[in-house]
Amino acid sequence: MISSLYAAERGAGPKTVVFLHGFGGCHDDWHEVISILALGSRTLAYDLPGHGLSLDFPGGGPAKAAARAVLADLAARRIRRVHLVGHSMGGAAAVLMALAEPERLASLTLLAPGGFGTEINGPLLRRYAAAAGKSELRACLVAMSGPQSLPSERIVDVLGEMRARPGQLQKLVEIAAVMTKGDRQGVIPRERLETLTMPVMVVWGTDDAVLPFTQADGLPAHFHLHHVLEAGHMLVEEAPGLIAEIVRRNMKRRARPLRPKSAAANRSLPAKD
Repeated sequence: MISSLYAAERGAGPKTVVFLHGFGGCHDDWHEVISILALGSRTLAYDLPGHGLSLDFPGGGPAKAAARAVLADLAARRIRRVHLVGHSMGGAAAVLMALAEPERLASLTLLAPGGFGTEINGPLLRRYAAAAGKSELRACLVAMSGPQSLPSERIVDVLGEMRARPGQLQKLVEIAAVMTKGDRQGVIPRERLETLTMPVMVVWGTDDAVLPFTQADGLPAHFHLHHVLEAGHMLVEEAPGLIAEIVRRNMKRRARPLRPKSAAANRSLPAKD
């Protein structure tokens, strides 16, 4: 569709599920989750700008740019309504999409999303950004996973191949530097989250070493929250069956009634990088 923005499409059905990976990942992160959900649904897994086959997308990097790019691509594909799933940086982009065009989202599932608190493990993410060899990649993934989880060799191979592309490591290092400046991340105002009316599910591992699960404290009352015990930040790889079931469950929920004061909410993308 849009030049250099890549999405892997699988399955068929009346519902479309869109997946946005986390920083340093790619569309293939969702392989196991999609293998479960593709039966009866159309799925689109994006390579976010600056990652994988979307490496050369103009302005690739911040969550705000990713949100705009994916919304534009969905419009180009004439997809009016989707169930949106985002992990980490992809979770931040998913929230920004929901705030910008809420009518396009049937449900929103967020896995350890970025932008819910200032704290972020900058040193680990910058190390992950610069990881070139498989041994270093594996070590970073272990550090980002829960104590009972080991990264699969498949994902190590996938990420290793992605980082072997010319310019990929440099781009990841650049994105990480912006994303973790001062070892703090930008925050999406909680009052903006209150305006969301689609079903929202937030999933967080209790052993997340990148974004602490306490960032889910104080979320709007209508958000559903699921803590995954002893899971780390890499929920997509650590618990694919559970994540698929949570997404499927959230897809069946109904939107809450729109409050009058929220009807005219500003739909421009908030300043979140």
